[in-house]
This record gives sequence, structure tokens and C-alpha cells, in this order.
Amino acid sequence: MQTTKPKLPHQSADLFLTDGGLETTLLFIDGIELPYFAAFDLLKEDAGYQRIKKYYQHYLDIAGKFKTGFILESPTWRANPDWAKKLNYDQSKLAAINKKAIQLMVELRAAYQQQVPNILISGCIGPRGDGYKAENKMTAEEAKNYHSTQVEIFAKTEVDMITALTINYAEEAIGITNAAHKAGLHVVISFTVETNGHLPSGMRLKDAIEMVDNTASNQPVYYMINCAHPTHFSNELEKGDGQVWMKRIKGIRANASCKSHAELDESTELDRGNPHELADANQKLKQSFQHLNVFGGCCGTDAEHILLIAQQLST
Repeated sequence: MQTTKPKLPHQSADLFLTDGGLETTLLFIDGIELPYFAAFDLLKEDAGYQRIKKYYQHYLDIAGKFKTGFILESPTWRANPDWAKKLNYDQSKLAAINKKAIQLMVELRAAYQQQVPNILISGCIGPRGDGYKAENKMTAEEAKNYHSTQVEIFAKTEVDMITALTINYAEEAIGITNAAHKAGLHVVISFTVETNGHLPSGMRLKDAIEMVDNTASNQPVYYMINCAHPTHFSNELEKGDGQVWMKRIKGIRANASCKSHAELDESTELDRGNPHELADANQKLKQSFQHLNVFGGCCGTDAEHILLIAQQLST
């Protein structure tokens, strides 16, 4: 167990790495059946637990090699009530599997605390609906009530924060933020964008961040972008260079592929893109926006992508 309170990315200029595309790695590279992209379901059996543990070890080894911080993002992106119900998880089983996921993160942190200078545990929250489509939209209050189930479970564990990944409309982000505030947890909001740099809801990234910051009961500690290629959002970031909303973005978890969400949805094979080009793109983002200090991957990325990104950012 870490004896000192860890610094979160917004409290430090240090570089933090995260993992890559957990679900696409398990499904396409490992050939593991993954109904509804629900990686958490593997934790119920020891073999699945060990496979996920091994997955994170690859990335922790990279962080240890380059002496960066690391954010252990729990494999719970789908572990919220609606998705869990599709896999026959009742409320009790859902709580238990979320806690088990965090316990795995705790074990990994303990095992790597000598090699990696600062390891953070983040409870991962995913959207209620499809990550690529802003469908069946909730009000902020509905989103707060819905996501409080998972947030309150995390609040009873050793998480340092929670991160909501692949959020595609502002009201859900506000609801998650309010749920986290009520539970006394730091929260990070990571929006996904389309090829034009706008959220799937059509809202500009700038407007979404400003809406959350101005409306939520307490602001997220920072924002991220995930599940989009850098070519999809670089122009939007350049337009906001120097503006307050842009400085609120600290992290990038980009897709390997340049394809749109619609194209990825129809893909039957993994598109790993070009790992070297993705690393170069992340380096350019860091050079242009020095305040960015959290880098990882999303769909189609694996340990090779993160290794190359770490090499580029460490030169």
C-alpha cells in the first residue's frame, strides 16, 4: 500500500501512462468471447482474472521502464446496471464484481510500487448506452441517479478517483460528476468525438466542457478525450489553444484507427493502425499542448502502441 497520498495528474506536471484498448485486445488479439464488450465478466473465473491481471502487467512494465506514473483504470467500463443485467448480474453480484475489479488494481499497485513511482487507481465508468451514439439521452438528474449505483460501490474501495470514459453527451457527464461529488470522489470526464471533433451528440467539445464546468455541483478534476484518432480532434484543440476549456484537458487515450465510429462498429477485424504514426501524433500533441500529461490508448491499441508513445514522450 502506498504510504503517501498520491498526486493526481492535475496536481503534477509528471507524465502518466494508462493502458490501451482492453476490450479490443481481449476480443481480437486473445480471441476471448466478450459479450457486450464486458471485460468485467471475465473476473468471475480465476482464468479470466489472471488474464486481465497479465494484461495490466504489460503496461506497468512499460511505466516502470520509463519511470512514469501510471493510472490503473479498472476493467469496469460495462459494469453498470443496464449492461450488467444483460449478463444476468443482479445488484449484489454487480457490487461484488466491481469491488473485485478494484481489488485486482490494489494487488497490482502493491506488486509494482517499487518499479513505478506513482500508481493511481481509477474506477472506470462507461456510458449507460452505446459509447458511439448519443441515444436515449438522460437528464443530468437521471444520469446522476443511474450512475450513483456504481459510484457508491467505488466510494467504498481504495480508488483514488473515478474516470468516465467514452461519454458522448454533456448531460450524462454532468450526472456522473454530481454523483461523484455526492460520494466524495474525484472524477475525470473523458469525452469521445467524431471525425469532425464534435461529440456524437453534435455538441462541440468546447461547449460540452464549459457546460459541465458551469452546471455541475463540482467541477471534474480534469477532462480527457478517448476513442478517437488524433486526426479527428487536433484541429479543435488548436482552435482552443490558450483558452480555459482547452487547459482543462489533461489526457488523451486515442484509437489506433483513423476510421469513424460507424466504420469501427461494422468492423469484423482489428484495425491496429500504424503504431509509429500514432506515437508521433501523441508526441505532436504533447509538443503543442504542454499541459497534457496523461497518455494511453483505446480501441485497437495494445502494449506496442503504448511502448512507442512512451518512447516518443520520453525523448
